[in-house]
Amino acid sequence: MNEFPSCPTCNMDNTYFDGTMTVCPDCGHEWDARTNTENTDTTAKDSNGAELKDGDAVTVIKDLKVKGSSMVIKRGTKVKSIRLTEIVDEVDCKIDGSSIVLKTCFLKK
Repeated sequence: MNEFPSCPTCNMDNTYFDGTMTVCPDCGHEWDARTNTENTDTTAKDSNGAELKDGDAVTVIKDLKVKGSSMVIKRGTKVKSIRLTEIVDEVDCKIDGSSIVLKTCFLKK
């Protein structure tokens, strides 16, 4: 397990300390992990970093198994009229008449 914190920009665990700053080689973000003055972003973003809003149409980028069901949401499924939730990384939507909560990391605008 990495003893350094996850990147606040891309949430990847591949971070390291270069002597003065903590660095994420995946996105290039640098921050001082000792101070917690970093603004936490409260906007929902898709897998490509595009901002999501209520009513947007998105596409699923990966086959997803629905917990508690035999249903599978196939890659490429278009979802219309998403609704943002209180949790930044989740959106509420309807697929085939079922109300489902999806993680934003599996969606693209």
